[in-house]
Amino acid sequence: MPADIVALAPSYVLQALVPAPWAFRAAPRPAPGTPHPPLPTHLVAVSAAAKSSKDEMDALRGSSPCTPSSSLRTAPSSRASRPPRRPCARASVSLPVIQLSLPSPPAFAILQSWMYTGRLDTAISALLPVPSSFLECLAGAQSATSSISGSAPDPAHAFLAGTLSSCTAQHAPAAHLCAAASGNLTALMEHVGHVKELWQDMVALGVCDPGLWAALDVAWETVLGAMNLAAHPAQ
Repeated sequence: MPADIVALAPSYVLQALVPAPWAFRAAPRPAPGTPHPPLPTHLVAVSAAAKSSKDEMDALRGSSPCTPSSSLRTAPSSRASRPPRRPCARASVSLPVIQLSLPSPPAFAILQSWMYTGRLDTAISALLPVPSSFLECLAGAQSATSSISGSAPDPAHAFLAGTLSSCTAQHAPAAHLCAAASGNLTALMEHVGHVKELWQDMVALGVCDPGLWAALDVAWETVLGAMNLAAHPAQ
């Protein structure tokens, strides 16, 4: 799937994530030496992509949910607009706002979590119910991934690829999902929609991480397998 992004016309993929010419007012940093949680460096205003010029104008008039972000990795060009780190005696500071129009704003929450943590197990479990044993194996493979260097194979990607290539390995997650949905095809179709929405956002943002794409492939095959089990229950 990453190769599909490369083949897309440049106009199809979101070209730049630049701060909008407006800002959100946030509380200032406490005095040096005072314990405090890290403050965000940007706000991301996510809205549904407009399907027509009228929809676009309606989206501009309406409000978009804003998500605090710190050192957003998808927008390196916006770092220059980050508020300077200096003692601030004012009542507030300004944060640049990055406006994003995406096919599925709810799915962006999964992507944002992955951007900061890199956790593939969290991304999959946010899409659909999967066995805890599968998540533990994937988390363990990711831990091993963080300790390797150079051109060594990625254990997490290898685990996901192995799952995709084995019907036996795919059966357990599919059976778990089918049981969680009580064999209801309508409920399983909702999971199909969630996977599709994440795929649309990944394409729109130009995400090319092999591990995340492999995780999405596993989620897709899991849903299809669960639907097959629901449609053909054991006699």
